[in-house]
Amino acid sequence: MTGYREAVVDLGAVFANVAHLKSVVGTPHLMAVVKANAYGHGAVPVARSALAAGADWLGVADVDEAMELRSAGIDAPLLAWLHDPDADFAGALSRNVSLGLSSLRQLHQVAEAAGTLGLVADVHIKLETGLNRNGVHEPDWAEAFALAAQLEKSGRLTVTGVFSHLSNASPEDDAEAIRRFDRGLAAARAAGLTPSLIHLASTAAALRVPAARYSMVRVGIGIYGLSPFADQSSHDLGLIPAMTLRGRIAAVRPVAAGAGVSYDYLWRAPADGYLALVPLGYADGVPRQASGTARVSLAGRLDPIVGRIAMDQFVVSVGREGVAVGDEVVLFGDPSTGVPSATDWADAADTINYEIVTRIGHRIPRSYRNAIGNAAPGAGTAGGQR
Repeated sequence: MTGYREAVVDLGAVFANVAHLKSVVGTPHLMAVVKANAYGHGAVPVARSALAAGADWLGVADVDEAMELRSAGIDAPLLAWLHDPDADFAGALSRNVSLGLSSLRQLHQVAEAAGTLGLVADVHIKLETGLNRNGVHEPDWAEAFALAAQLEKSGRLTVTGVFSHLSNASPEDDAEAIRRFDRGLAAARAAGLTPSLIHLASTAAALRVPAARYSMVRVGIGIYGLSPFADQSSHDLGLIPAMTLRGRIAAVRPVAAGAGVSYDYLWRAPADGYLALVPLGYADGVPRQASGTARVSLAGRLDPIVGRIAMDQFVVSVGREGVAVGDEVVLFGDPSTGVPSATDWADAADTINYEIVTRIGHRIPRSYRNAIGNAAPGAGTAGGQR
């Protein structure tokens, strides 16, 4: 550790998680979702590790994220599905990016871009099946499929995929979404479309809802070794948390009984003791909501954060045992090593583990361990990564 804070990403864990999920799920295709800078882990090195482990598709939210991967030399099949009204579809098509489309307007836009370039666009049509976010709504399915079939015949695009997303609200809600999705598939085929990539399940449904697997699953949180479930841990699922967030103590000072600590004096020392200052705060993605509830690992034990987590720092109560400036502090990592997990922090902040890892900010350098082959060229910093 060369700086006073870093996020260490174990690419060997990413590889193992993808391989494990692939073997458990058993679908012909597996998409590794690396949107949002691979949930904060680093899109380019994670993508390479996931592909090395057997993922045959990559998924991102938008065209900019797709172009980052293409600029890094990653030429694997790649789907982007959430688009600004003026998204650069021509640029995406010129770099062989497949596009997830959710409206008639987007079908027209992509067809126009493809015609201008003299290319055939590869598209996946997203159906609205109950989540009520983006996706073609059922009353518009017939028109959308007819238009897509017409554009296929004219050589503007090919519909290689149909997809949607589950709410995970309840088994009954998911079952209803699957029924709607199947109706949509039937309508697409009746219109003359022949998509081969049918995907509905993210990590949660891939593991627990076999009926949602179809020909491809999109796994996100699972490849980072985190559980999407409240009743099963990473270990229970055979997954290894890939990110460890750590810092170093910048100052140690005694504190007298009754003294207030940090903003609002949320905590007052119950007895004489020692405090350790760690220069990480909510500007780095450490959630302020975890003030007074989260713990960190220091010198082999778990110590509480006391007082408010500030923008750039927080304070740890270390009791009467002295610690030294420069000692390592682990906020979260693999709990099998005795440190808190991202899920522990999510519980402390009343959020989900997805947010804990994804929110780690640009001030935190990423370093990489256990790269598989050429999985992490340029590893060591966050430079060049979204």
